[in-house]
Amino acid sequence: MAALLTWTSAWAEKADREKPVQIEADKMLADDSKRESVFEGNVVVTQGTLQLKGDRVIVRQDAEGFQYGIAYGKPATFRQKRDGVDEYIDGFAERLEYDGKKDFLQMFSSARLTKGTDEVRGDYISYNAKTEFFQVVGGGKPAATPGNPDGRVRAVIQPKPRQPAGGDKTPAAATPLKSVNGLDR
Repeated sequence: MAALLTWTSAWAEKADREKPVQIEADKMLADDSKRESVFEGNVVVTQGTLQLKGDRVIVRQDAEGFQYGIAYGKPATFRQKRDGVDEYIDGFAERLEYDGKKDFLQMFSSARLTKGTDEVRGDYISYNAKTEFFQVVGGGKPAATPGNPDGRVRAVIQPKPRQPAGGDKTPAAATPLKSVNGLDR
Protein backbone atom coordinates (compact mmCIF):
# COMPACT_ATOMS: atom_id res chain seq x y z
CA MET A 1 0.00 0.00 0.00
CA ALA A 2 2.88 2.39 0.69
CA ALA A 3 3.86 2.56 -2.97
CA LEU A 4 0.39 3.86 -3.84
CA LEU A 5 1.78 7.32 -3.51
CA THR A 6 4.22 7.03 -6.36
CA TRP A 7 1.31 8.29 -8.50
CA THR A 8 3.12 11.39 -9.63
CA SER A 9 6.71 10.26 -9.17
CA ALA A 10 8.22 12.24 -12.05
CA TRP A 11 6.98 15.50 -10.53
CA ALA A 12 7.31 14.38 -6.95
CA GLU A 13 9.32 15.82 -4.17
CA LYS A 14 11.89 12.99 -4.00
CA ALA A 15 11.85 12.99 -0.20
CA ASP A 16 8.14 12.03 -0.29
CA ARG A 17 9.01 8.43 -1.17
CA GLU A 18 10.75 8.00 2.18
CA LYS A 19 7.86 9.42 4.23
CA PRO A 20 5.19 7.31 5.95
CA VAL A 21 1.81 6.89 4.29
CA GLN A 22 -1.18 8.11 6.28
CA ILE A 23 -4.70 7.16 5.21
CA GLU A 24 -7.94 8.42 6.70
CA ALA A 25 -11.36 7.13 5.64
CA ASP A 26 -14.77 6.40 7.06
CA LYS A 27 -14.39 2.71 6.18
CA MET A 28 -11.68 0.24 5.08
CA LEU A 29 -12.02 -3.26 3.64
CA ALA A 30 -8.90 -5.38 3.14
CA ASP A 31 -8.64 -8.68 1.27
CA ASP A 32 -5.12 -10.04 1.79
CA SER A 33 -5.75 -12.99 -0.58
CA LYS A 34 -6.36 -10.49 -3.41
CA ARG A 35 -3.73 -8.02 -2.11
CA GLU A 36 -6.39 -5.33 -2.28
CA SER A 37 -7.61 -2.64 0.11
CA VAL A 38 -10.67 -0.44 -0.41
CA PHE A 39 -11.06 2.85 1.46
CA GLU A 40 -14.44 4.61 1.39
CA GLY A 41 -15.88 7.91 2.63
CA ASN A 42 -13.86 11.12 2.71
CA VAL A 43 -10.62 9.31 1.91
CA VAL A 44 -7.44 11.34 2.45
CA VAL A 45 -4.10 9.75 1.62
CA THR A 46 -0.97 11.69 2.57
CA GLN A 47 2.73 10.99 2.05
CA GLY A 48 5.03 13.96 2.51
CA THR A 49 3.81 16.73 0.20
CA LEU A 50 1.48 14.40 -1.73
CA GLN A 51 -2.17 14.45 -0.82
CA LEU A 52 -4.82 12.37 -2.58
CA LYS A 53 -8.53 12.80 -1.82
CA GLY A 54 -11.50 10.83 -3.03
CA ASP A 55 -14.81 9.27 -2.11
CA ARG A 56 -13.38 5.79 -2.74
CA VAL A 57 -9.78 4.60 -3.22
CA ILE A 58 -8.82 1.06 -4.23
CA VAL A 59 -5.20 -0.07 -3.81
CA ARG A 60 -3.88 -3.34 -5.24
CA GLN A 61 -0.44 -4.95 -5.34
CA ASP A 62 0.64 -7.58 -7.89
CA ALA A 63 2.87 -10.63 -7.22
CA GLU A 64 5.96 -8.62 -8.26
CA GLY A 65 5.18 -5.91 -5.69
CA PHE A 66 3.98 -3.25 -8.15
CA GLN A 67 1.17 -1.01 -6.90
CA TYR A 68 -2.01 -0.01 -8.72
CA GLY A 69 -4.53 2.50 -7.49
CA ILE A 70 -7.90 3.88 -8.50
CA ALA A 71 -9.47 6.93 -6.84
CA TYR A 72 -13.07 7.97 -7.44
CA GLY A 73 -14.66 11.30 -6.52
CA LYS A 74 -16.65 14.31 -7.63
CA PRO A 75 -13.81 15.07 -8.20
CA ALA A 76 -11.00 12.89 -6.92
CA THR A 77 -7.95 15.13 -6.42
CA PHE A 78 -4.23 14.99 -5.91
CA ARG A 79 -1.70 17.66 -5.00
CA GLN A 80 2.05 17.32 -4.78
CA LYS A 81 5.03 19.64 -4.55
CA ARG A 82 7.41 19.42 -7.50
CA ASP A 83 10.95 18.38 -6.73
CA GLY A 84 13.42 21.25 -6.38
CA VAL A 85 10.97 24.12 -6.98
CA ASP A 86 8.34 25.90 -4.92
CA GLU A 87 5.48 24.80 -7.17
CA TYR A 88 2.68 22.24 -6.94
CA ILE A 89 0.99 19.90 -9.41
CA ASP A 90 -2.77 19.62 -8.85
CA GLY A 91 -5.02 17.11 -10.57
CA PHE A 92 -8.80 16.77 -10.62
CA ALA A 93 -10.99 14.11 -12.28
CA GLU A 94 -13.89 11.83 -11.52
CA ARG A 95 -11.49 8.87 -11.69
CA LEU A 96 -7.70 8.72 -11.27
CA GLU A 97 -5.84 5.49 -12.13
CA TYR A 98 -2.18 4.76 -11.48
CA ASP A 99 -0.20 1.79 -12.83
CA GLY A 100 2.98 1.44 -10.75
CA LYS A 101 4.59 -1.07 -13.11
CA LYS A 102 4.33 1.29 -16.07
CA ASP A 103 4.59 4.48 -13.95
CA PHE A 104 1.52 5.70 -15.81
CA LEU A 105 -1.26 8.02 -14.54
CA GLN A 106 -4.66 8.34 -16.22
CA MET A 107 -7.37 10.86 -15.37
CA PHE A 108 -10.93 10.24 -16.60
CA SER A 109 -14.00 12.50 -16.92
CA SER A 110 -13.71 16.25 -16.44
CA ALA A 111 -9.94 15.97 -16.04
CA ARG A 112 -7.88 19.02 -15.14
CA LEU A 113 -4.19 19.33 -14.39
CA THR A 114 -2.49 22.49 -13.14
CA LYS A 115 1.18 23.31 -12.64
CA GLY A 116 1.63 26.72 -11.09
CA THR A 117 -0.52 29.01 -13.22
CA ASP A 118 -0.53 26.71 -16.28
CA GLU A 119 -3.56 24.50 -16.78
CA VAL A 120 -4.85 21.84 -19.16
CA ARG A 121 -8.38 20.39 -19.29
CA GLY A 122 -9.95 17.55 -21.19
CA ASP A 123 -12.16 14.54 -20.75
CA TYR A 124 -9.06 12.32 -20.48
CA ILE A 125 -5.48 13.09 -19.47
CA SER A 126 -2.67 10.56 -19.34
CA TYR A 127 0.91 10.99 -18.19
CA ASN A 128 3.78 8.56 -18.67
CA ALA A 129 6.27 9.42 -15.92
CA LYS A 130 9.07 7.37 -17.56
CA THR A 131 8.92 9.26 -20.85
CA GLU A 132 7.34 12.49 -19.46
CA PHE A 133 4.74 12.32 -22.25
CA PHE A 134 1.28 13.89 -21.76
CA GLN A 135 -1.83 13.20 -23.75
CA VAL A 136 -5.01 15.21 -23.40
CA VAL A 137 -8.21 14.22 -25.22
CA GLY A 138 -11.43 16.18 -25.45
CA GLY A 139 -14.67 14.30 -25.14
CA GLY A 140 -16.78 16.11 -27.71
CA LYS A 141 -20.42 16.82 -26.89
CA PRO A 142 -20.71 14.18 -24.11
CA ALA A 143 -17.97 16.00 -22.16
CA ALA A 144 -19.39 19.46 -22.79
CA THR A 145 -19.79 21.84 -19.87
CA PRO A 146 -21.29 25.35 -19.71
CA GLY A 147 -17.77 26.81 -19.90
CA ASN A 148 -16.76 24.46 -22.72
CA PRO A 149 -19.88 23.64 -24.79
CA ASP A 150 -17.90 21.71 -27.44
CA GLY A 151 -16.05 19.49 -24.94
CA ARG A 152 -12.70 20.43 -26.51
CA VAL A 153 -9.24 20.28 -24.92
CA ARG A 154 -8.38 23.58 -23.24
CA ALA A 155 -4.88 24.71 -22.25
CA VAL A 156 -3.62 27.92 -20.69
CA ILE A 157 0.15 28.33 -20.66
CA GLN A 158 1.42 31.50 -19.06
CA PRO A 159 4.27 33.36 -20.78
CA LYS A 160 7.64 33.14 -19.08
CA PRO A 161 9.41 36.41 -18.19
CA ARG A 162 11.85 37.49 -20.90
CA GLN A 163 15.25 39.04 -20.31
CA PRO A 164 15.51 42.37 -22.17
CA ALA A 165 18.50 43.05 -24.42
CA GLY A 166 21.44 44.73 -22.71
CA GLY A 167 21.53 42.50 -19.64
CA ASP A 168 18.90 44.40 -17.63
CA LYS A 169 17.55 41.93 -15.05
CA THR A 170 14.05 43.49 -15.04
CA PRO A 171 11.59 41.10 -16.74
CA ALA A 172 9.76 42.39 -19.78
CA ALA A 173 6.01 42.84 -19.50
CA ALA A 174 4.16 39.59 -20.02
CA THR A 175 2.40 39.30 -23.34
CA PRO A 176 -1.26 38.28 -23.34
CA LEU A 177 -2.28 34.79 -24.44
CA LYS A 178 -3.31 34.48 -28.05
CA SER A 179 -6.06 32.22 -29.29
CA VAL A 180 -5.33 29.80 -32.12
CA ASN A 181 -8.29 27.86 -33.53
CA GLY A 182 -10.27 28.58 -30.38
CA LEU A 183 -7.53 27.29 -28.04
CA ASP A 184 -5.52 29.48 -25.72
CA ARG A 185 -1.78 29.00 -25.82
